[in-house]
Parts: sequence; C-alpha cells; structure tokens
Amino acid sequence: MDIDCLDTPLAVVDLDRLEANIARLQAYLDEHGIANRPHIKTHKIPAIAWMQVRRGAVGITCQKIGEAEVMADAGLNDIFLPYNILGEQKLDRLMNLARRVNLSVTADSEVVARGLSRAAQQAGLTLTVLVECDTGGQRCGVQSPAEAAALARRIADLPGLHFGGLMTYPTPDALDDYVRATRSRLRGLPLERVSGGGTACMWQAHTHAELTEHRAGMYVYGDRLTLRSGAVTLETCAFSVLTTVVSRPTPTRGILDAGSKCLSSDLFGLEGYGYICEYPQARIYALSEEHAHVDFSACERKPEIGERLTVIPNHCCAVSNLFNEVVGVRGKRVEVIWPVAARGMVR
Repeated sequence: MDIDCLDTPLAVVDLDRLEANIARLQAYLDEHGIANRPHIKTHKIPAIAWMQVRRGAVGITCQKIGEAEVMADAGLNDIFLPYNILGEQKLDRLMNLARRVNLSVTADSEVVARGLSRAAQQAGLTLTVLVECDTGGQRCGVQSPAEAAALARRIADLPGLHFGGLMTYPTPDALDDYVRATRSRLRGLPLERVSGGGTACMWQAHTHAELTEHRAGMYVYGDRLTLRSGAVTLETCAFSVLTTVVSRPTPTRGILDAGSKCLSSDLFGLEGYGYICEYPQARIYALSEEHAHVDFSACERKPEIGERLTVIPNHCCAVSNLFNEVVGVRGKRVEVIWPVAARGMVR
C-alpha cells in the first residue's frame, strides 16, 4: 500500500532510518564497552524495543509502571524503571512486575527506599535499587556524592533490597568526578552500575570512564530538539507527521490539519512548532487543537489547498503519545502499522 492511500494527520516512521539509527548507536556503545539500555518512552512500541534488544541492547528503560507492564506483556524481560515509586497500589504492581521480569528501579530518599523494602519483603523478593543523583538536571535525585553514598549504604542495609549503583540524567561533564567522590564514601560497597542518559549527549558517552550503561530514547526517531543538539541530522530523522493543507485564508497563511493534538505545544526555545520539510522557510507560528497556523511568507512558492506536507515535530516523545498508531514506511510503501501500545501509560 502506498502511503498516499492513508488519511492525514499521520505519524510516520522511515524504517530504513529507524534501523540505521538503532544500529549506529549500538555500534558506538559496543565499541566503547558501554551497555545500551534504550528508553522506550520515545516510541512506546514493543516491536521497536525488540529491534533494539536484538541489535544488542542489554535491556530497556521505562519511565512508568504502565509502560513496563506493556513491555513485559510483549516478552521484554530486563527492565529498568528509574522513577520514585510510592504508594501501596503502585508498589503492589511493581512487585507483580518484579515476579515476571528482571527489574531494577531507583530511589532518591530513604522514604522511597523504605517503601520498596517493605513491598519486597512482603512479596518475598529482592529488588535492585539504584540511587538517583541530581547532577544538574534539577529533577529528582540526591544533591551530592555524600548523600548518594549515605543512601546507597541505607539501601544495602534494608531487607529485600540490593544496592545496584548510581543513575543520573542527563549525563554531565563532571560525571566521573561525582562517581569517584561517591565511591570513596561507600566503604567498600560495590558500585555495579553507573547509568547515564540522554540523546543529546550520547556521542560523548565514551568520554566518561565511570559510565557503564547509557539510556537514550529520542535517537531512534529524531526531532527538532535533537537536531538542534547535533545528535541527529535531517538525513537521519526517522519520525514525522504527515499533514494536509486544508486552508489558505490569505496569500501568506496556511492551515494544516495537525494541531496541538498532533504536534504538541512543546517549544524548548525553538522557533515555531515544527519543521516543514517541503517548505523549510515556513514557520508554524501557532497551534489550536486541530489546526496548525503556518506563515509561508518567506517561501518563494506557496502550497496549494490539499497539498500534503511532512512535519518534523519539536519533541517526538510527546507526539508519539498523541497517536494511536505509527505507520512504518520504506520510501512511500507502507510496510507496517504499529499500535502505540504504551500510549497514555502515565501511571
């Protein structure tokens, strides 16, 4: 089937580029002896996760229990869940998941660690827990090597838990110094894993002697954010949203059938809400729910009503979560239509 037979708006993956992106990062990490544990929150599709594992990834990373449950149902059996898990319902689900797969998680406080310990004891399991470290991202994480070491020793002492190492995002330039400062305070406690992450910094992973595994997500698809970072190029971006020009109200303005429900409202300091491949000078200057407002004034040629355009979104992860399915193509030929199985799994 030709992709022109499918209606828009449509989330599209170039399969040749997808496969090349997976192979490229895996080869790089293999060359430098760093384990690859890709983050599936970008694509949320078990078939792509399996492509990554079959290429050599040691396992996958999920952000929420719901995502991990979907991946476990699809047979993925080594899952890292770097998120503070709190509350009886979530801990029950976590233990059920831990019975099915090789699972590791993170904690950044004794409150979280104690909850994990109680749940693991009650389930008769031993759960691997890494300490999340805030090395500049200003999200979760302990604030210093001293705090990291203290929490690591506490985790090692708590029943039902096994201290698995350190985790951070994104991987900072000063990672090695942070890890060494933490290790010096561990009093002989083994540091099995040092898990860093991020697509923007993935090609610098080899510069960190202490890094043992890397978690990148957006590298499989690419978007305007990763283009800006230099981690991908236009020629390697595999993900786009196919849209149709549904109106040309003025000589310079056009309206596309993909609004905030397709492109997301993430800007990250970028100009506009996506890059139109056929009209690079165009600017998607506003989104309403079902409309993208485009300024074509800088374009020598303007599109016609009914013309189909290819938009590289600002943030592929958010856009993946807006579509029920993704169409995989080679050239214009549709090869597969994947349900976005973990879409909306935010709990």
